[in-house]
Amino acid sequence: MIKPGLRHVANLFLTGLLAATVAVLVWAVQLIYAWLGPSSLFGKALIGMGLDVSGSEVVGYLLGLGVVVLCILALGLLVQTRLQPVLLAGLNGVMQRIPVVRHVYDMAQKLVGLLSQRDEQGTRSMTPVWLHFGGQGQAAVLGLLSSPEAVMVGGAPYLAVLVPTAPVPVGGALIYVPESWVQKADVGVDGLTSIYVSMGVTSPQHLPPGNPPA
Repeated sequence: MIKPGLRHVANLFLTGLLAATVAVLVWAVQLIYAWLGPSSLFGKALIGMGLDVSGSEVVGYLLGLGVVVLCILALGLLVQTRLQPVLLAGLNGVMQRIPVVRHVYDMAQKLVGLLSQRDEQGTRSMTPVWLHFGGQGQAAVLGLLSSPEAVMVGGAPYLAVLVPTAPVPVGGALIYVPESWVQKADVGVDGLTSIYVSMGVTSPQHLPPGNPPA
């Protein structure tokens, strides 16, 4: 139970925080109006664009603003459809010229491309699994099975499991573990990515619920 004194202090703090938020919003609106409103240089330019059509400063301002918004949308469409491949090619060219960054960039591209694939054909070789350190019933880590084919290590079958990092699962550790330590995880690649990006917060959304603590 929260003590009445602490509850009162918390209420005061929340009230003050709400008031500060409102004040910041009002200040931001005033600042935007000063920069982009009808009386600003930008606003006067917009009025000049639409004044000849409407004959009214207010309508001219709105027409000019609409023209600017349409131009921005058209520029975004142009970048996505025409310029994006050029920009990506330029970025790739720059990254490939940096010796150390080149290898990290290549690995990050491959892993991000793999995690973004949604078809079974693309993710068949990388399956989400539970990695039980010490065997079944021990500590469990979500990972990606690199290949279903085991390799012999010290005369025993081992599997290669990639354990991503949180909250940015574009790297991690490649661990060869005994085949008996690996168990299939019914979370899917999207679920595994969500769990790592959220640092486990979304675990209840993708994993079966457990018994609540007593």
